[in-house]
Amino acid sequence: MLSKLITSALRALPALALMAGVSATSAHAQTADGYWQGVQKAGVLRCGAAVAPPYVMRDPATGEYSGFFADLCKEFAEVLKVKPQFVDTTWDNIVAGLQAGKWDVSLALNRTATRAMAVQFSIPAMEYQISLAYNKSNPKIPATAVSVADIDNTGVTIAVMSGTAQDKAISAAVKSATIMRLPGNDETRLALTSKRADILVDASDTNQLLTQANPDWAVALNPKPALAKQGVSFGLPHNMSASDVEVANIFLEEKVATGHVDELIRKAVDEVLKGAK
Repeated sequence: MLSKLITSALRALPALALMAGVSATSAHAQTADGYWQGVQKAGVLRCGAAVAPPYVMRDPATGEYSGFFADLCKEFAEVLKVKPQFVDTTWDNIVAGLQAGKWDVSLALNRTATRAMAVQFSIPAMEYQISLAYNKSNPKIPATAVSVADIDNTGVTIAVMSGTAQDKAISAAVKSATIMRLPGNDETRLALTSKRADILVDASDTNQLLTQANPDWAVALNPKPALAKQGVSFGLPHNMSASDVEVANIFLEEKVATGHVDELIRKAVDEVLKGAK
């Protein structure tokens, strides 16, 4: 009796394997159903955009977007043969909005493990690290400062954009200084220039714009050890198929390899510096 049951079970294995194969193929077909084809049907690529020069900039008078990640959104839309549409958001909401389907791509998103549990990332368009910008005549900042610990003192106020990767990094690193979380790029710079804050924590290239525009008083420190060093990428929906992620990756891979991203960065930096004069 036992041998008959075993024989029957063995005979059933090929059929079960076939069913499993059909199920797997069906599931793959569903997950690889073509996210970008859906975008093409809609005729619009929606890009979630939180302002952070030179990555993403918005002209308050016209509402027009610029910056090198905004340019990449426009160029990716050209590849898909659709129109780009920028959806204004904040750094506090840029991940949640992507999760909720309010846009298709989040622009200039730092690759972090925490975010990776909620969204996917393309390959990086550039590498990012955090720097500390401050007034070189500020007596609270030691002339010999090289690390975060050197400026982490009671009475020091640090301005940072709320919800950003810089916010997460500096919040984990400081013990004594006060963190002033503000909603946007303009507010953090105003806090530093008005001396309500002693230090501005931001991306090193963004802070470089500040120091180049204000060489008479502004300096920036890339702390050692690094406060954070991450890739900056397109944020993509968590349930997007691997083949659709690959579409974005191939697009960015070419733009990086040919030096086109570097050209876009230089253009964005020139735009910011011209506006600062």
